[in-house]
Amino acid sequence: MKTHDVRSYKSAEHLAREDQLAWKIAEVAADPVAVAPEVIEMIINRVIDNAAVAAASVSRRPVASARAQALCHPYAPGATVFGMPTDTRVSPEWAAWANGAAVRELDFHDTFLAAEYSHPGDNIPPVLAVAQHAGLSGLDLIRGLATGYEIQVDLVKGICLHEHKIDHIAHLGPSAAAGIGTALNLPVEVIYQAIQQALHVTTTTRQSRKGEISSWKAYAPAFAGKMAIEAVDRVMRGEGAPSPAWEGEDGFIAWLLSGPDAVYHVPLPEQGEAKRAILDTYTKEYSAEYQSQALIDLARRMGPKIGDLSKVQSIRIETSHHTHYVIGTGANDPQKMDPTASRETLDHSIMYIFAVALEDGGWHHEKSYAPERARRPSTVALWHKISTAEDAEWTRRYHVRDPKEKAFGGRVTVTLDDGSHIVDELALADAHPDGARPFVRADYVRKFLTLSEGVLSAPEQQRFLDVAEGLADLKAGDLGQLNFVVDAEKLGALRPHGIFDWRKT
Repeated sequence: MKTHDVRSYKSAEHLAREDQLAWKIAEVAADPVAVAPEVIEMIINRVIDNAAVAAASVSRRPVASARAQALCHPYAPGATVFGMPTDTRVSPEWAAWANGAAVRELDFHDTFLAAEYSHPGDNIPPVLAVAQHAGLSGLDLIRGLATGYEIQVDLVKGICLHEHKIDHIAHLGPSAAAGIGTALNLPVEVIYQAIQQALHVTTTTRQSRKGEISSWKAYAPAFAGKMAIEAVDRVMRGEGAPSPAWEGEDGFIAWLLSGPDAVYHVPLPEQGEAKRAILDTYTKEYSAEYQSQALIDLARRMGPKIGDLSKVQSIRIETSHHTHYVIGTGANDPQKMDPTASRETLDHSIMYIFAVALEDGGWHHEKSYAPERARRPSTVALWHKISTAEDAEWTRRYHVRDPKEKAFGGRVTVTLDDGSHIVDELALADAHPDGARPFVRADYVRKFLTLSEGVLSAPEQQRFLDVAEGLADLKAGDLGQLNFVVDAEKLGALRPHGIFDWRKT
């Protein structure tokens, strides 16, 4: 890996294309380096993981709405839509929209946390949609996804967005465009322009993840994937993009990040170096924001030690800056303590999550968020006794590169009514690659079978798993099989008509 220094430049300064971050990313994307076997295996794991969480969300309102929009744009050859028959094809950017919303709706797929947050699995829907439409092979898709993961992780390592209240999809647009470029074997020049265009149109604020969080939290990455496809399409037709997107005098760094004096350090593979970043990422065992994963495991462990939860006087969670300010009391969001809050808000409230996990001894992707569950008097009472605090050591460990020190958890002090204390801590979720029981293929398969139970028939479950596990052997034009079909009555009602299907009567 080589670390590249990235800063803004005045228009009068010369910055050669080959010295721009977008060009360097495009060179990585265009490098025909082979994909390592262990990377192929992990890509297959994440394809299964994405399908698992999409199946579980396929009948939820936001997903049904996105699917209804996509079905207004039939196209041949086109791409498939999760839940629909394989011969139902829509324009690839709309497939990416519908499938991306399904994947993100439950906030239950993979994650990578460093200087910024990310869900690298969000790259899969747009790259897959293009690969299906273009008649590519399984190996073409694998190459594209290896790039998407690589660029996403590298940008997340080097550039913090949230401190400037920019949403993390600003890293997803460029990574998806790069992955599509790799899958299509496009030249550096085309990928370079597409990356810049994708950055330019996917820069949004973090209000989508703060306050009264709406369904846009699920739509935001789907939007980034859709925009990436449109960016690549536009540039393939000979059009350009705002340049240099990151380094320009009025560009991303100068005005939306740390300003003209800032220097960012972005690692990228060198020419001929394998793209292995997916191996640094991790999936979720529980349907909740990643920084809560270890704390759910800790709650499971502490519950029996505490015993009667009505005797709890207070609970203090000492944790990293990110956890305290994004999902803790440091966010200063009253909605995070509100029993009537949306699911999207509750899965970003570690106070709620820790209370429920203590009471239930675990977590369920639907039952733990049910309105009646959130409003249970004992839960509300316990929930409102929980607070978080930033601890410098946990923040340091959150950012450290050494995997032996890396930590996404915290230290919990439970004070009982009699003045006694119960203290415990956990650095990593059990399912983390360095955790107590790391996820392996069998765990991904079990997650898929669990989340798709009652949604997919048993034969359809097995068919999809067979296709996914044989991804590397799929021939050109066979990627349409990488879809699952749901009985119509289980899909959820199509949303009321919008502009695309509105007709004056």
